[in-house]
Amino acid sequence: MFKSLREDIDAVLARDPAAGSRLEILLCYPGIHALIFHRLAHAAWTNGFQMVGRFISNIGRILTGIEIHPGAKIGRRVFIDHGTGLVIGQTAEVGDDCTLYQGVTLGGTSLDKGKKRHPTLEAGVVVSAGAKVLGSFTVGKGAKIGSNAVVLHAVPPGATMVGIPAKAVEKSAGVAPKTEFVPYGIPRDDDGSDPTEKEIAALRSQIGQLTERLEQFEAERKKATVVSIATRREAAS
Repeated sequence: MFKSLREDIDAVLARDPAAGSRLEILLCYPGIHALIFHRLAHAAWTNGFQMVGRFISNIGRILTGIEIHPGAKIGRRVFIDHGTGLVIGQTAEVGDDCTLYQGVTLGGTSLDKGKKRHPTLEAGVVVSAGAKVLGSFTVGKGAKIGSNAVVLHAVPPGATMVGIPAKAVEKSAGVAPKTEFVPYGIPRDDDGSDPTEKEIAALRSQIGQLTERLEQFEAERKKATVVSIATRREAAS
């Protein structure tokens, strides 16, 4: 357990520029505290003391604001940044070197007891603030889940998912994952642009085109109405 704790602290130092020292991380980072509570709770759960595991887990939730079911499997060097409101379900699996931000939910969409209901995150996945990953599927190695995305299906390795429901950003799906850590899970494209901004710009462009077509349609309809009225008046006269 102490070896795992050292690795967790080193992971924070590597991924959080605000971290000052190992002592600061140990004393002041709720993500570290949540992992300590989870390892104790998970040990109790897997050894048949499920009520004890749930009790320890609940104490950890009260003290940290991070809820991890004692049945969940958490890998090595996982970094929970900020963490408030984060929820990890019973059958979820979080691989080595994953990063989870505040408000993330690894949830289930089934009520079948005894079956896997929650997602599996492979190594190096980044799930950004407010994202929801719901269902018993796999998020591939090195994938990035953007802020507030809602993921409802399997994610290819290296993909960047944005939107509700989440879709892979163009050219990201199936691409070999990059090794460097990307804060909040949104990498820049080769030209330095944000893929989420590109998606928003594309939606705005489509809305603009639809608005122009609607205005054109309204103008044609009004013109046709005027012509129809004039025709009826001529016929009546």
